Amino acid sequence: MCDQANAQLFETKAERAYMIDAETGTVLFSKNADAVIQPGSLAKLMTLELAFDAIKTERLTLDDTFAVSENAWRTGGAPSGTSTMFAALKSSIRMEDIIRGIAVQSANDGCIIFAEGFAGSEENFARQLNNRAKQVGLTNSTFVNSTGLPAPGEKTTVRDLAMLALHLWRDYPAFYHYFGEPAFTWNKIIQRNRNPLLKMDIGADGLSVGAGEQSGLGIVGSAARDGRRVFIAMSGLSSDQERAEEARKLIEWGLRAFEKKKIFSDKAVAGYAEVYGGVKSNVALSANGPVEILLPIINRDRVTAHIVYRGPLIAPVAEGQPVGDLQVRIGDTLSQKTPLHAAESVGMGSLPQRAADAAEELATGWLRGRKLTDILPEKSVTTH
Repeated sequence: MCDQANAQLFETKAERAYMIDAETGTVLFSKNADAVIQPGSLAKLMTLELAFDAIKTERLTLDDTFAVSENAWRTGGAPSGTSTMFAALKSSIRMEDIIRGIAVQSANDGCIIFAEGFAGSEENFARQLNNRAKQVGLTNSTFVNSTGLPAPGEKTTVRDLAMLALHLWRDYPAFYHYFGEPAFTWNKIIQRNRNPLLKMDIGADGLSVGAGEQSGLGIVGSAARDGRRVFIAMSGLSSDQERAEEARKLIEWGLRAFEKKKIFSDKAVAGYAEVYGGVKSNVALSANGPVEILLPIINRDRVTAHIVYRGPLIAPVAEGQPVGDLQVRIGDTLSQKTPLHAAESVGMGSLPQRAADAAEELATGWLRGRKLTDILPEKSVTTH
């Protein structure tokens, strides 16, 4: 189910949806974001990530060529009846053209050609995909092949897909433009980009569409306007038209319904954490830089912020020591999390001070686990 608070801010027909702001990492919308789905062709985003990483680290170049095997031709090419770039059997294709075929045409043959040439087999390529997925922070994804063609055990979530899209944009600026190419011609056959968002006047510039046998139609998209960029991932839509329309509405809402607000300047004190056995009973906390969040223009009463840490801290506490996080929520959805550090050092207290703290702990007990300090969006910081 969708978070109750988010349902009041925005509603979508997608069974699963996730949207993040590119600059701040703020989660703007979340609905069943961690439900497991079949990625379908959206798995190709991970295949392209592996290609981009190999080029960036100089293990490959855009001019390297790969042979078209009979397996790639038959399984993903013209005879397959699936999305293809129509690679000719026993020909060789440049890496850049393979990338364009995958990014624009969702080419299954392009994926298999790259997988076989890069890793020797799709099985070995899938192992490399999964290792790389863990490295880039995908926590609930497993890839079985390079294409996303149905296979037991293949899974992902819309949260993982949106975070992967953000990673592709942030880490590979030289390659991201491939996702926005309107068309690509190979073997004298021109094919239009399958992403319906590119035809809309909403600032869209990528990424891809897909479908799972049980998960329905899905899309991963990105759009930028007026200095802001959002990434969305959606799944569980019933038709091409519904997929396009629901994605458009979510993107436009995300770009229109929020505004940036700085809540703490660089090194400003965000709150305090209790200290046990120190010369002081608390320590000031701050982030490593300014803290900016995106707030909904309306329904700001749905936004709350808390400092979360395990406490009390045990003296001595060193300046810069990681302590906890500033967590901003829209309704029940964790929208943004910023690490907080000790803004000062707190030395160990005298024997009488430590004895007094020990006596207090025995008498009343310290609150173990989470400590929450409210930060009102429009007001000063309060602690308790």
